[in-house]
Amino acid sequence: MIFVDNENNYDASVNIALETYLVENKLVDEPILLFYINKPSIIIGRNQNTIEEVNQPYLDEHGIQVVRRMSGGGAVYHDLGNVSFCFIKDDDGSFRDFASFTKPVIEALHKLGATGAELQGRNDLLIDGKKFSGNAMYAKDGRMTAHGTILFNSDLEEVNNALKSRKEKIESKGIKSIRSRVTNIAPYVKDEYKDLSIEAFRDVLLLEIFGVASKEEVPRYQLTEEDWKKVYEIREQRFGNWDWNYGQSPAFDIEKSKKFDFGLVDFRFNVTNGKVSSAKIYGDFFGLGDIKDVEEKLVGVKYTKEDFLTAFDAIDVNKYFGRVTKEEIIEMLFA
Repeated sequence: MIFVDNENNYDASVNIALETYLVENKLVDEPILLFYINKPSIIIGRNQNTIEEVNQPYLDEHGIQVVRRMSGGGAVYHDLGNVSFCFIKDDDGSFRDFASFTKPVIEALHKLGATGAELQGRNDLLIDGKKFSGNAMYAKDGRMTAHGTILFNSDLEEVNNALKSRKEKIESKGIKSIRSRVTNIAPYVKDEYKDLSIEAFRDVLLLEIFGVASKEEVPRYQLTEEDWKKVYEIREQRFGNWDWNYGQSPAFDIEKSKKFDFGLVDFRFNVTNGKVSSAKIYGDFFGLGDIKDVEEKLVGVKYTKEDFLTAFDAIDVNKYFGRVTKEEIIEMLFA
């Protein structure tokens, strides 16, 4: 096995692009181990509806990034208390065999004192009945990655805030995340490891997995300038842009309504590839114009707060709805 160092990059879109590059390009003949640590971010499963999974107003307020990965499974929260591990290799028929890939991680955690860590169910690592690691897989053209997360000292309150269910009614064909009781692994390791930085914890895991005493002894592939250039090209094409992270969501329907002083306003949208494909507006308000004018102006608009604000610049909301500002309408739609 060969270690690939991500050179302490903390951008989720870059790290997932690097992992994808290593899957799609065979740089060495041996299996690869990759670690990465991400700044606060939500990593969405390949077949999920991003808007359904995340608490977007909270993400906007706190600058939390959203990245859609290549593998399936549910949405997970990453921060600087969380380390991700990836085993990348030729697909030799071991796809879906989570036990073989999580085994070296579990064994390393046992050596660190977390002796109760174990694989339960299909793809989760638990301790004391609580989940500290979720795992997923992705394969392409005979290559695959088995990757997972380890909550070491993550802010678990942020997990709930960032992935909190939204209030509006959403009917979607996307794969839903299943929320589990979660815990950090730090309380379960030996005392000398409890207060490690996330980078130091990662390095301890690295040494345990390779069975060596120092990082210098770990066999590694050094990424070249050309490698990094291709990684950033993948990031640009996929993981660093809205069309991939949001626009790739399965089609879904959404309803939002609110009772204003001037009457009830009820919006119904069909959203396809992240953009409004049809819009209907109902209510008991008294408008002076034909509400179809508003509906037509919203078709084709990205379902984001910023794009709706721009769209409503061309709409006289007082004429069509009553005494209301466009900001109040937008707040209703994206609260």
